[in-house]
Amino acid sequence: MRENREILRHIDHTLLNAAASWEEIQRLCEEAVAYGTASVCIPPCYIERVRETYGDRLNICTVIGFPLGYSTRESKVFEAKDAVEKGAQEVDMVINITDLKNGDIQKVTAEIRAVKEVVGDAVLKVIIETCYLTEQEKTAMCRAVTSAGADYIKTSTGFGTKGADIEDIRLFKKYIGENVKIKAAGGIRTREALEAFLSEGCDRIGTSSAVKLLTKTTGCE
Repeated sequence: MRENREILRHIDHTLLNAAASWEEIQRLCEEAVAYGTASVCIPPCYIERVRETYGDRLNICTVIGFPLGYSTRESKVFEAKDAVEKGAQEVDMVINITDLKNGDIQKVTAEIRAVKEVVGDAVLKVIIETCYLTEQEKTAMCRAVTSAGADYIKTSTGFGTKGADIEDIRLFKKYIGENVKIKAAGGIRTREALEAFLSEGCDRIGTSSAVKLLTKTTGCE
């Protein structure tokens, strides 16, 4: 069994609620600093204020084309560039699922590549929203994410019909390139689930509940 601190180092401590207040974002950030999570994942509108308030004490992640993914490539490129300029070190973008469903994998790949070009050294995680995809489409996305030079493939937004699934992590491991890491998100709310996804090879887990789950009764060991 992993220690709490070890698990928390893999957590993107997340608050993407449409009505998230500054007080709630502050609480998220204070928890991230106190417990050493990998990042805070926050709405783009809060990036600048969080950077001004917390400086280098935490790693800022935000979302692009979120949560449906069907905004244009140009919109996503602008969002990503703006986010990084305002202080985000990590960007989680949603693919254009409609392009994938239309069989235009080259267009999806080009969009990912275009976003990676503007974020540069910042980390790019690509959300493929597995709940809507066939196994063939998931496999194609593993190859597209690798080819486009993204840093992570990510299962879900948490806003779809289903969240992360262990079987999808196993599929990812078969088809992603050696430089691509895996992030699971959506519906991961127990310690057992956190352990299971890490054991399967996830480098990051996106969740709003890990800090509370791991610290409410046992402390952070």
